[in-house]
Amino acid sequence: MSEQRLIIEMGMGNDLHGMDYTKAAKRAIEDAFRHSSLPLFGVLDLPHDAMRVQVTVAVQEPDKLDLEALRATLPRGRAEVRAVQGGLNVPSNGEIIVVAQASVEAFLPKQTGWTLKR
Repeated sequence: MSEQRLIIEMGMGNDLHGMDYTKAAKRAIEDAFRHSSLPLFGVLDLPHDAMRVQVTVAVQEPDKLDLEALRATLPRGRAEVRAVQGGLNVPSNGEIIVVAQASVEAFLPKQTGWTLKR
């Protein structure tokens, strides 16, 4: 069954002290959530598990991310998280500030009775 992407949101997060990539990535995902709302579940009487959530997180050292911990922060849907090279490491007074970027996309199976404007 094909899917429709219903939402894409971007977020940014950082860890000022500790160089914790997962902490910065969690904050980036939370930032993306703060920009969105999905009232269509109530309007269309859809279960939240009908939604597939694809999260892409970018940091300078993607292998240091705990992807399972990030997936556990997603409140709804069937979550997938992947890590890619990106973000920033910013030197600051002998420490490194970690900056993470996140893209959160929500997909639903094609619905009948309504369509998204193309």
